[in-house]
Amino acid sequence: MNILENDVERILISKEQIEEIEDRMAAQISEDYKDKNLLLLCILKGSVVFFSDLMRKITLPMQIDFMKVSSYGKGSQSTGNVRILLDLHREDFSEVDVLIVEDIIDSGRTLSTLVEYLKMKGCRSVKTCTLLDKPSRREVEFIPDYAGQIIPDEFVIGFGLDYAEKYRELPYVGILKPSVYTK
Repeated sequence: MNILENDVERILISKEQIEEIEDRMAAQISEDYKDKNLLLLCILKGSVVFFSDLMRKITLPMQIDFMKVSSYGKGSQSTGNVRILLDLHREDFSEVDVLIVEDIIDSGRTLSTLVEYLKMKGCRSVKTCTLLDKPSRREVEFIPDYAGQIIPDEFVIGFGLDYAEKYRELPYVGILKPSVYTK
């Protein structure tokens, strides 16, 4: 047992459930993008685990790339300001159909801003894919094109999701004990 598991209140989505979600999403994306020039765009760091699984399950040729975007400061609350820390540099924006892969959508601010930013760069199409969707926390109107599972307003960690750069390696999505982040 990983020592970090002591901080988990309960498992919200098991490893097996995540695999079922990924299979379903990959099949739908493979169908929807069969006539497109797919560029799978990973939003670092939290999405990397979901991204790598999803990428291997999509049955189409694709390109991959990475961006690092943040709306969080040092704590667990969004600052509301979206900052691009690692940008996407390409010369063929007008020829690619971008599918942004995110781990979780809370306020919707980050992805809403990122979609508009990539459209402004001239991408042929821009859609979004998230493992977890928390619509109860929306601050802007935003609906992802592909959502793995809607979750309650809980602080979740694991499967790439972190708190203070910890818990990413857990093989499931768990709810973090409030005592950990309210100290």
